Amino acid sequence: MKILLIGSGGREHALAWAISASPLCDRLFIAPGNPGTAQCGENVVLDIADHGAVASFCKLQGIGLVVVGPEGPLVAGLADDLAAAGLKVFGPSKAAAQLEGSKAFTQELCAQFGIPTAGFGRFTDADSAKAYVAAKGAPIVIKADGLAAGKGVVMAETLEEANEAIDMMFGGGLGAAGAEVVIEEWMIGEEASFFALCDGTNALPLASAQDHKRVGDGDTGPNTGGMGAYSPAPVMTPEIERRTMEEIILPSIRAMKARGTPFRGVLFAGLMITVEGPKLIEYNVRFGDPECEVLMPRLAEDVLDLLVASAEGRLAGRTAAWKPEAALTVVFAAENYPGKPVTGTEIRGIEAAEAKPDVLVFHAGTKRDPEGRLLANGGRVLAVTALGRTVREAQAKAYDALAAIDWPGGFHRSDIGRRAVEREEGRG
Repeated sequence: MKILLIGSGGREHALAWAISASPLCDRLFIAPGNPGTAQCGENVVLDIADHGAVASFCKLQGIGLVVVGPEGPLVAGLADDLAAAGLKVFGPSKAAAQLEGSKAFTQELCAQFGIPTAGFGRFTDADSAKAYVAAKGAPIVIKADGLAAGKGVVMAETLEEANEAIDMMFGGGLGAAGAEVVIEEWMIGEEASFFALCDGTNALPLASAQDHKRVGDGDTGPNTGGMGAYSPAPVMTPEIERRTMEEIILPSIRAMKARGTPFRGVLFAGLMITVEGPKLIEYNVRFGDPECEVLMPRLAEDVLDLLVASAEGRLAGRTAAWKPEAALTVVFAAENYPGKPVTGTEIRGIEAAEAKPDVLVFHAGTKRDPEGRLLANGGRVLAVTALGRTVREAQAKAYDALAAIDWPGGFHRSDIGRRAVEREEGRG
């Protein structure tokens, strides 16, 4: 089977690495890909926004499955247009992708179908949003309704911070994503990520992870797209996973089917584990990044077989096996991220890092110059991943590998996996 993978980040490198190992994969194309994905398949130049051009490429090459990595093309309806052209796609329709594309859509769905989540209000002007905040008090959470590359959430600890966030969003700071704002109660608990494959009717639980959103050690500074992750998340006990499936994932799948917009693809639930149990923070309709970089190395299954089964509606009765090891990834980011990153700096030593046992280096924002040098070309540039018998062991291996990479223009957090390590050592 020939596969086209859409995307260019660390998530796509992890997917390309896993897909290329499948005996079902005869040839893998990645559009546009990056220097890391080029080691797994063939990078191709395609205008992803031109759905007709993507469909034409697929027909010309005899593509058997299109795997859409990022959320943007899904919300833009790429899966619909490819399906209309007779192509098989892993990823939800435009209507189903609203689970990520609109925070308000998901909150209304939760309210209608009794799915546990935060109390909320939705607003299209700053004055009414500020009045709601004044009535509710702080701390409170301010969210842009639309896609904002992981940066559309402000955890406002004071009314002043909340009002500043409202002004920023309605003032165009996040573009069209902030045209509508959702304001939610501040839930108390521990965050975790949980993933399930869906085929429109059935949902297959995958695994858990825990992301580190804040840019600085100790969870300080602004939110980012993610500075590191580990899997599994100890807070996601078997009982919490069972409740997540029964109280959140399966009701959502049934709700989407009842609406006539069945969800097919991977459903990524951002959760808050509270004293009452799991509550939904938000849905994403694709694999997380950097969570994918710890999920793929742990998966003890043919990932392509699972993706095809999801696309073809054949998940009933399926299970997914996982390696017993923990995985941890640390994001190496460019100077000034999550602001405008400093790009063009040279990176050396990746081969030395990858030569270490149980280590994988996934490319995210990199490029090759005409001389073949590897350069930073984005905010989150590399994801250095390691497997270990414990999170502590995986953490030690990942940071040891990071030390082998020569990149003065990069920085990373030094405490990825802190909570899990504290639990392992009886301190959490």
